[in-house]
Amino acid sequence: MIRVLLVDDQPLVRAGLRRILRPRAGFEVVGECDDGDQVEEAVTATRPDVVVMDMRMKRVDGAEATRRLRAREGSPPVLVLTTFDEDEVLSAALRAGASGFQLKDAPGAELLKAVRAVAEGGSYLDLAVTHRVLSAFRAHASPALRPPDPSLTPRELEVLKLVGRGLANSEIARELYISEVTVKAHLGHVLTKLGLRDRAAAIVYAFDTGLASPGR
Repeated sequence: MIRVLLVDDQPLVRAGLRRILRPRAGFEVVGECDDGDQVEEAVTATRPDVVVMDMRMKRVDGAEATRRLRAREGSPPVLVLTTFDEDEVLSAALRAGASGFQLKDAPGAELLKAVRAVAEGGSYLDLAVTHRVLSAFRAHASPALRPPDPSLTPRELEVLKLVGRGLANSEIARELYISEVTVKAHLGHVLTKLGLRDRAAAIVYAFDTGLASPGR
């Protein structure tokens, strides 16, 4: 049973999420917050496997709540729920350490898949959301802060560059004429060498090192 903490300022949204994330599907909602300033205390009290986080809240938004939470050792991963009008907040959430992005109006089956993937230590980037996030990220990108780690091989750098462009594994495989299995292996090596937790963190790294940049 995957333990879930819901963070959303709309009671009806939380009620809908509870209906989807039900025990019969393998989930247990162990707590709820109606604002981002309640998240750290709720995590301590309920010890969830994953936090499902809204972005727009009155006192503390989802990006800041995610940053505070991920700064704590042993904190659970965060899946962000979003609409299409939150690009700047989404790019902030990506930098803050969110492991997944899912549209609020996605089918229930997609939400279940996203929550499960993030809870199990992976990432889930809804393709439509990812492109919006990267567009906002590119618009506000800063110059490269450091060169890429010299331990990365040329092929690993190629994979990381394409991850930074928002390509899925299947698209990277076609671009580089290699198999998806090989792409996953290269990306795994990249994450291990750089000490990154997931694909979302790899995207941030690609921008911070100039592998991905505005307009590319």
